[in-house]
Amino acid sequence: MLNNWVVMPTCLPLVLRRCHTCASESFRANGKFRVNANHKLLDAWLLALCTACGETTKLTVLERTHVRSVRPELLDRMHDNDPGLAAELLQDPVLRRRNRIALDWDNAWRLDTGGPDHPDREVVDVIDVSVRFAARIPVRPARLIAEGCGLSRAEVGRLIAEGKLVSASRLTGRLSGDFTFLLKR
Repeated sequence: MLNNWVVMPTCLPLVLRRCHTCASESFRANGKFRVNANHKLLDAWLLALCTACGETTKLTVLERTHVRSVRPELLDRMHDNDPGLAAELLQDPVLRRRNRIALDWDNAWRLDTGGPDHPDREVVDVIDVSVRFAARIPVRPARLIAEGCGLSRAEVGRLIAEGKLVSASRLTGRLSGDFTFLLKR
């Protein structure tokens, strides 16, 4: 039987960037945008607040872009301060590279196993699981497997070494894309 797990974001991740006021390392994006027009050119920023001092930083979304080249839906979502748009933009590698930021997903996601917390160890000999990511959240597969199956991370590492936990994807390091695994007990 195939189990489907989903890694879902619970809130926006922290933006890792140095604050010029207090030297803190993280900002919290709350989904607010600032749009500025200069004749027919638009600038747009996603605003984020320092977690320590509350100073605002602007993450460039649009820079000197002709108003006709911006989709009206995108502009409406920015004017409405759409938090979904903020989440989409923070996932964009081009925006992260342009603004020289990284994301901290700690405590910003949860694993939905779609059923009881942990499969019953006595009844099930083989567990076939498909893990889907609702957003590109870099997570260690061993951590997901440990959390979803009620195992310790050391036990998951032992199962990988013994060949009882197999996957076509690499189970060491971090993944942010869908994968499947098979657990034999």
